[in-house]
Amino acid sequence: MKILVTDKIADEAIELLKKEGMDVTFKEMEHDELLENIRRYDALIVRSRTKVTSDIIENAENLKVIGRAGIGVDNIDIETASQHGIKVVNAPTGATISVAELAIAHMLSLSRHLTIADSTMKQGRWEKKKLKGVELHGKTLGLVGCGNIGRKTAELAKAFNMKIIGYDPFLSKEDLEKYGIEKIDELKDLMSKADYISLHLPHTRETHHLINAEMLENMKPTAYIINCARGGIIDEDALYDVLKDKKIAGAALDVFEKEPPVDNPLFSLENLVATPHLGASTIEGQIRAGTVCAEQVIKTLKGETPDYWVNRKLMEK
Repeated sequence: MKILVTDKIADEAIELLKKEGMDVTFKEMEHDELLENIRRYDALIVRSRTKVTSDIIENAENLKVIGRAGIGVDNIDIETASQHGIKVVNAPTGATISVAELAIAHMLSLSRHLTIADSTMKQGRWEKKKLKGVELHGKTLGLVGCGNIGRKTAELAKAFNMKIIGYDPFLSKEDLEKYGIEKIDELKDLMSKADYISLHLPHTRETHHLINAEMLENMKPTAYIINCARGGIIDEDALYDVLKDKKIAGAALDVFEKEPPVDNPLFSLENLVATPHLGASTIEGQIRAGTVCAEQVIKTLKGETPDYWVNRKLMEK
């Protein structure tokens, strides 16, 4: 079986594929080159850089599976893949710890003004009196999305004695109580109650600009919002307005509607902390994501049912 890998994945994942007798090609390709070459391969493995569009899928006459070495599959045309009988698999557990730790890191950075402290110190300025922060201890963390990453973030936040509340329409009160999370039925109520709001959900048509001007206006003036999930969930124009007018205390973004962001007005604001989509970018996280994805691809090519089959419902209609 021939496997094409178009984004860098962990060496351990490549070795796993080769041990199973797979013929693996690693080559970063842009759209046109991938379109021309995809028909030769039985499997395609990508991260977030490669966009697997409908025309690429339609040209993939031998393709049986698309593997995403990570959780988000918004760069893959799921519907077209399903129509062509191509399974889409991912690695939803790969980056769980890495992303959750980054969310906590952003909470700490916002609370203690670490980015401002660092930059002013390097400019030779001692701004101690201006940089009084707040503790996480005893504060309320509101999770929007309580899947693997949301629950891991809750687990880490408990070490700071935080109260955890969560909004997730797909999970019951009893589901969340198992993880010490109080279920909030309405998003606007969570937005108004939380001191920190952390987003952990996919970007879909339903979640696009879920955090809009109305939701942001519901936040406490002392509250912070963190997005380590996907760009597009927050309306960036609305976020700019509330930050500029200091209607909320601050925000931290690891993801953006356009990546890499160019001339984003948010970057002019001192109460924004920004990182370049680092959520899954740890050595351990990449090994996990790559190997889990490779395992799913191997299972599929062997005719077995993969554990993380994203488009199963669409294909079994």
